[in-house]
Amino acid sequence: MANPELAVNLALAHSQPEFKPQVPNLRIAADEFARRHIGSNAKEVATMLGVLGCETLDALIDKAVPAAIRLQKPLQLPASKTETAALAQLKQIASQNQIARSYIGMGYYDCITPPVIQRNILENPGWYTAYTPYQAEIAQGRLEALLNFQTLIADLTGLPIANASLLDEGTAAAEAMSMSYHLCKNKSNTFFIADSCHPQTIEVVATRAKPLGIEVLVGPYYEFDFEQPIFGALLQYPDTYGAVADYRHFIDRAHQVSALVTVAADPLSLTLLTPPGEFGADIAVGSTQRFGVPLGYGGPHAAYFATRDEYKRSIPGRIVGVSKDRHGKPALRLALQTREQHIRREKATSNICTAQVLLAVMASMYAVYHGPEGLRAIASRIHTLAVLLAAGLKRLNYSIDEIPFFDTVCLCVGEAGAKAVVQAAETKGVNLRLVEPGFVCISLDETTTLEDVTQLWQLLAGRETLPFTAEELEQEARFDFYAPFARSSDYLRDRVFNRYHSESEMLRYLHQLQTKDLSLTTSMIPLGSCTMKLNATAEMIPVTWPEFGKIHPFAPRSQTRGYQELFQQLESWLAEITGFAGVSLQPNAGSQGEYAGLQVIRAYHEHRGEAHRNICLIPESAHGTNPASAVMCGMKVVAVKCDKQGDIDLADLKAKAEKHGDNLAALMVTYPSTHGVFEEGIVEICETVHHYGGQVYMDGANMNAQVGLCRPGDFGADVCHLNLHKTFCIPHGGGGPGVGPIGVAAHLVPYLPGHLVVELGDETSIGAIAAAPWGSASILVISWMYIAMMGAEGLTEATKIAILNANYIAQRLEGAYPVLFKGKSGLVAHECIIDLRPMDKRAGVKVDDVAKRLMDYGFHAPTMSWPVIGTMMVEPTESESQEELDRFCEAMLAIAGEADAISSGTIDREDNPLKNAPHTAESLLCGEWTHPYSREEAAYPAPWTKEHKYWPTVGRIDNAYGDRNLICSCEGMEAYREE
Repeated sequence: MANPELAVNLALAHSQPEFKPQVPNLRIAADEFARRHIGSNAKEVATMLGVLGCETLDALIDKAVPAAIRLQKPLQLPASKTETAALAQLKQIASQNQIARSYIGMGYYDCITPPVIQRNILENPGWYTAYTPYQAEIAQGRLEALLNFQTLIADLTGLPIANASLLDEGTAAAEAMSMSYHLCKNKSNTFFIADSCHPQTIEVVATRAKPLGIEVLVGPYYEFDFEQPIFGALLQYPDTYGAVADYRHFIDRAHQVSALVTVAADPLSLTLLTPPGEFGADIAVGSTQRFGVPLGYGGPHAAYFATRDEYKRSIPGRIVGVSKDRHGKPALRLALQTREQHIRREKATSNICTAQVLLAVMASMYAVYHGPEGLRAIASRIHTLAVLLAAGLKRLNYSIDEIPFFDTVCLCVGEAGAKAVVQAAETKGVNLRLVEPGFVCISLDETTTLEDVTQLWQLLAGRETLPFTAEELEQEARFDFYAPFARSSDYLRDRVFNRYHSESEMLRYLHQLQTKDLSLTTSMIPLGSCTMKLNATAEMIPVTWPEFGKIHPFAPRSQTRGYQELFQQLESWLAEITGFAGVSLQPNAGSQGEYAGLQVIRAYHEHRGEAHRNICLIPESAHGTNPASAVMCGMKVVAVKCDKQGDIDLADLKAKAEKHGDNLAALMVTYPSTHGVFEEGIVEICETVHHYGGQVYMDGANMNAQVGLCRPGDFGADVCHLNLHKTFCIPHGGGGPGVGPIGVAAHLVPYLPGHLVVELGDETSIGAIAAAPWGSASILVISWMYIAMMGAEGLTEATKIAILNANYIAQRLEGAYPVLFKGKSGLVAHECIIDLRPMDKRAGVKVDDVAKRLMDYGFHAPTMSWPVIGTMMVEPTESESQEELDRFCEAMLAIAGEADAISSGTIDREDNPLKNAPHTAESLLCGEWTHPYSREEAAYPAPWTKEHKYWPTVGRIDNAYGDRNLICSCEGMEAYREE
């Protein structure tokens, strides 16, 4: 077998220049946060510059970044702060938020996060720094938690298959509309929404429907006569006013005209109420926020989506399925190719490429911890207090309809009376929901006590003395539901939901799952385009402050001054960093940012009388979400060729821009390019599109190579989305949450997303993109902390180091792995694409083989086979030290040595460490060892693995078997184990 250390030494010797580079002055004070965020010290930076033949860091940047787009002045941002100072300032901002007792409801409820879940999941980097589980062998822990989530949702909704998960209830309902539209065969383009659905959900669905040419009808479900054909309908259960309706007749009528019916259901209520699947629903959607996930002024929260088995191949998002590994052991992975690389581009029905994994894990563990009886007890207690509340208010002569309800009591008090009641309650620190005209709704939750109910009685009575007692009301009231509303079916019978009810057992279960996963606590995760950088502890601390976590998204603005100041500052900082005039924080994922940006462009053309502009030019190398987003915005995708260097083919762009000039809406371009290069022609590209009346949308996935060096708004982009979960340090959370705000040029500001519930935006706004006005508001504190602590100088230095690290890796690996694309100067940007196809040709070693063997070395593989099949895209970020970069390079060079041994015949072509990777401890210790290489070569391929070893718990997974034998719930897994 080849000597990996010799290969490393030869690579270094070959690349060393004759001169000694200067030790750079990184200009960051030793006590500042940036010194801890950036992984390498000055000496290490000098060493890496020497390998690249550059005397200074600035000299490297001058070669790598085109002069024509370079920012000629420092970013105008506040001076950097230490961790302590930034936390103190943010605490002062947070203190301006008022924590009131919110009974607003509308799908958002205060809840109790069990401390064992808060400390060991939400605040635990072993959970929040992991990546999307595309490499399933090193993600078995969170995959099991997500399988629990799917089982929870399937059981509660009474529908056999659920995904894991979606972004929020509003966008999940929009996905259901889109899925219904493509499944229904009755040729209708009309979607019916009951006016008793949550208003934010209605708005999000309407926003999504408009560019697709879908007509939305909103009205009382019981008055709809089905004379107008519909392809689908959306109902709320319980509805936004609290009522529990019998939808069976409506659903039967809908099915008679071949329409599909979606029910947006509160999952906690389904522990007591008949589930949607049992009264005929085709799809169920909703939010699992009240399963232990803080309000957070609107997010992030895991939405759910469940449907019938026959629609499983149309379900949006990710599905966790059960398969087996090469040893026949049950193993989990993402099923049905539900991963972002497999989005169907211009034929897509959804652009979803992210989820709310961390929050779905929390919700699933909330159910595991409480179990079916615990959940039923929580729901029953809430319902009991709501019944008592209603009974007392009736004694106080309030008018309440005699209809079943779960947690929400609706009062008819007249228009003037309703406003007076809500205003009076607000002065007492109590938020009620005003429903025009003349109604007040009061929604109770897990945190509500009998003392709270008594306070509500007193508030609405206008006096402290009440003419009744709770005990009297308890004797009179009926607390159970009657048929057809009462649930009779069992749920959560699986062992996992009936075992871990003590904290010690729960703690051990969470730790057991955590140890199965590879996260940033184990090693660098060098994923191209995904920017897996440090998620600093100081950035994460404010997320669980109650001043941010316990705020309802529709609380009065007077109670959220802290949040408003946070938004204003973060928006202005992001505008300065990007060179744009306005920013919207509402999109709660990168895909949502893409969609919002294109919607803004579409609205701009419409308001200029050019609604016919519908052509979207997209380079062939683009991420699949780009064309998918364009199609969802009603645009027609026209592909633009790339040249041999991976750049946009300027001649082809100009020809197609001219051909479609009258109808050109936009160009979607990623910068630096998808191939990891600063394209020299980006200014000319933008000018060409503008010449023909189009707008330039820039995908900001690679913004980590631009911050402080260049700005999209300066060199021609009109819109750019930012992945705050990449460049601005929000953790990936095992596959979500994400935040994807957009920045826009001045002429597009009037069209930014709005929100009817809180009167955000004006008449020209595109409407709501997400259910909450400011999206995943509670995690914006992470990016605020990052920018505040780094300052302009630190941010710029981080960008330079990210570019240095990528070029250092490219230089070290190039002898064994050709680097496919480079800029004019022979350098890459912040990531590089290495070619494994020659290795495959000479040794039969596939990209998958290298990815799985890296697990034996303790690494997550780089991004595989995108944007070029048979390659890996490596992005080290600025947070990794030279020592860690070298460790990764040594692993890759050692793997190249193993491939050389295969091609020379030293190792068997089929039975070798690469083909058999990853190697589990069980496979090494149990049974006879029959392979032609040693156990030590399998288990300890590098020196550091003997000091600290990450062990995958399953061998290579058979994905095809899992898709042929689809099992997506815990019950199915138990049956599989018996098999």
